[in-house]
This record gives sequence, C-alpha cells and structure tokens, in this order.
Amino acid sequence: MKKQRPIDMEGVVIKSLSNGMFRVCLDNEHEVLAHISGKIRRNKIEIYLGDRVRIEISPYDLTRARIIYRLPRPLEINTNNVRGRPQGAVL
Repeated sequence: MKKQRPIDMEGVVIKSLSNGMFRVCLDNEHEVLAHISGKIRRNKIEIYLGDRVRIEISPYDLTRARIIYRLPRPLEINTNNVRGRPQGAVL
C-alpha cells in the first residue's frame, strides 16, 4: 500500500504545553495537538501564543500534527504619528 502524504493547513497557537507541544486551532475550527519540527527546534525559532503557524497533519491520526513554519507576525501601526511628523517634534 502506498504511503499517504501529510495534510498541510494553517492555524493559531492557543495553548503552550510542555516539551515543545502546542494546542493549535485550525482555520476550520478544529483543534490539534502539534509538536515542533526538528528544523524549527534546531534554529531556535520561538513560538508564542497567538502565532499563526503552518502545520502538517498525519492522515492516519487527524488529532496530531507537526509545526513546520511560523508565519510572519503582522506589523504594528503607530497611530501616534498620524500627520507624518517625527515623534518628539515641537509644533
């Protein structure tokens, strides 16, 4: 029998557990238990609550997954500098 390919999906980390395990809520509202892949662990990429991640789900056990990529965080917009003046400038 041919080996099945993993399912790639994206989700948000909702809980951090011990030993590099995370609870991830997928875009389709399902929750899976995910662990960090070796490349992420080797490169010391930190994953925090609220991070969007790309995961691989095993077709044999749909409740477990592997985190393969942390998506970039959105840029924060500074609303204090609305008129384009440098901050701290005298009016």
